[in-house]
Amino acid sequence: MAIDWIGFGYAAAIAFGGFMGYKKKGSVMSLVAGLVFGGLAAYGAYNMSIDPRNIKFSLLSSAVLSVVMGMRYKKSGKLLPAGIVTGLSLLMVFRLLLLFVM
Repeated sequence: MAIDWIGFGYAAAIAFGGFMGYKKKGSVMSLVAGLVFGGLAAYGAYNMSIDPRNIKFSLLSSAVLSVVMGMRYKKSGKLLPAGIVTGLSLLMVFRLLLLFVM
């Protein structure tokens, strides 16, 4: 059983980003979204640690987050947090699809 460290790191980054959005701006929505998507990504990383072909939750959370934050980045043009989260999420989507194909 190989642990999906990249997936757990991604999940931690998303959850930490939501916490920082709450701490700096007082945004409860950032905190909730960060914890929900970070939790989904962590659950997906756990599932991938058990079965490397089980990418459903990881792919779902990273794909939805890349679309939502990509739209926010396009609208606002701000690199933080929308651009960074979009980039990380797209990298995760590509990683997961490559793992699934191989």
